[in-house]
Amino acid sequence: MEQIGIIREIWRYPVKGMAGEALKEGRLVAGAGIEGDRLWALRDTARGEIQGCKFRPELLGCDARLRADGSGHVDVRFPEGDVMGSDDGDIHASLSALTGRSSTLEALRPLGDGSFYRRHKADDHTWFEELKATFARLPGEPLPDFSGAPPEFSEYVCQPGTFFLVTPFHLVTTATLARLRASSPAADWNVRRFRPNVVIETAPEAEGYVEQDWIGRKLHLGSARVACTETTPRCGAVARKQRGLSEDASILRSIVREAEQNLGIYGRGLETGCLRVGDAVYLI
Repeated sequence: MEQIGIIREIWRYPVKGMAGEALKEGRLVAGAGIEGDRLWALRDTARGEIQGCKFRPELLGCDARLRADGSGHVDVRFPEGDVMGSDDGDIHASLSALTGRSSTLEALRPLGDGSFYRRHKADDHTWFEELKATFARLPGEPLPDFSGAPPEFSEYVCQPGTFFLVTPFHLVTTATLARLRASSPAADWNVRRFRPNVVIETAPEAEGYVEQDWIGRKLHLGSARVACTETTPRCGAVARKQRGLSEDASILRSIVREAEQNLGIYGRGLETGCLRVGDAVYLI
């Protein structure tokens, strides 16, 4: 094994599409991701569809924290500072007002409840046009290649039994952020824009988009192991306004131009274990 860095930050996002919480340590679960990640999501009642920050960017103005009492409930802080719990009956009306759409905050449901995770489809093509629009590309800029997507991608807005679109784990490296910062130094490359589960601090000599070379390999992080599965093409959400971060379209333009539209990689837990800030990261 080769040590390629240390864990600099650990994040989880208890509500899909909202800002999350930084952790000193976390538990990575085999076949999944960080424990407590994406346990809740907003559901548009008219469309009957789960929503994230791609379609409801207003969610990025909220942050969510998982309660430590083991109840599974979360507390949501709204843009104006008000805090409401997932067990507060008024939270649905507050989220509806925030997004301008009648919505409910919903907990995960079992894998077998397929209708809960199904895409809204007015016809055979509008859903795909809506999805492409969320990537906010300018004329001449490439879109992600959807040709290899599994058949269920067109049927479900996220993987049934989860609130994840692709895989349940996502990482970025300081090397990638440094390369992009050098390409556009006036932009704010705050890592919160990219919603990783883990930020790996790479060695000073590591340059460029190093994690792209890890796809198909495995990482040992703390006492857990992760399969690096695929790259992460970026949508317009990275440029959106968040708490403490202004809207900045140059972020997305730089990623598309300089990094082949990818920043970070996806993964999946292979072996359950604990992660702590400062733990060594090894490439297997």
